[in-house]
Amino acid sequence: TSAAPNLRILPSPGPDDYLGPGHVIEAFPHEAVVEIRGGERVRAQLALSIPYAPAVGDVLLVIGKRDDHYVIGVLHGSGTTSLSFQGAVDLRAVGGPLTLSSDRGIAIHGPELEIQTGKLQIFAGTVVEKFTSLYQRVREALNVHAGKTHTVVDDASFLTAKNASIVTEETMSINGDQIHLG
Repeated sequence: TSAAPNLRILPSPGPDDYLGPGHVIEAFPHEAVVEIRGGERVRAQLALSIPYAPAVGDVLLVIGKRDDHYVIGVLHGSGTTSLSFQGAVDLRAVGGPLTLSSDRGIAIHGPELEIQTGKLQIFAGTVVEKFTSLYQRVREALNVHAGKTHTVVDDASFLTAKNASIVTEETMSINGDQIHLG
C-alpha cells in the first residue's frame, strides 16, 4: 500500500526535543528560567497568546529543540495574566449575563465610574464607604430600616423639610447649650 500523496511522516523526537512541564526557577518580563527533565535548567521565551507574567514556582508547558525553548501554556500558575487594549473597549454579553468573579476580590480603578441600570441590588456582610463629598438625590422616597443608627457630624447639621416628625416608643433626649423652638 502506498501513503496518501499529501501525508508527511515526521521523524520521531530526538534527544534534544522536549515537550513537557517546566518548573519556574526565575521569572523575567519575556522569558523564564525553568527546570525540565528532572534538573536541567533552560531559558524559555514566553510564546503565549495572552500576556502572562510567570511567578517562581509556576509549572509551565515548555516546548524545545536543542537550545531553543518556548513557553506555550500554563499548567499551574500563580502569576499575573494581563489583558490590555488601546482605545475604547466594549465588553458585552449578548443573550445572557456578564459575570465577573474571583475567590480573592475584585478591584475597579479609574478616574471615573458610571453605572446606568434599571435596578441595582447590593448584598454584602459589611459596606464601608469613604468620600470627600457625597451628594444623593432621590426623586421619590428614601427609606432606611436599621437595627440601630449612629450619626456623628463634626461641624453643622441641617434638616429642612415641609413636614417632620420624630416618634419614639420610649425616651427621647435633646441636649444642647441653647435650644430654639419656633
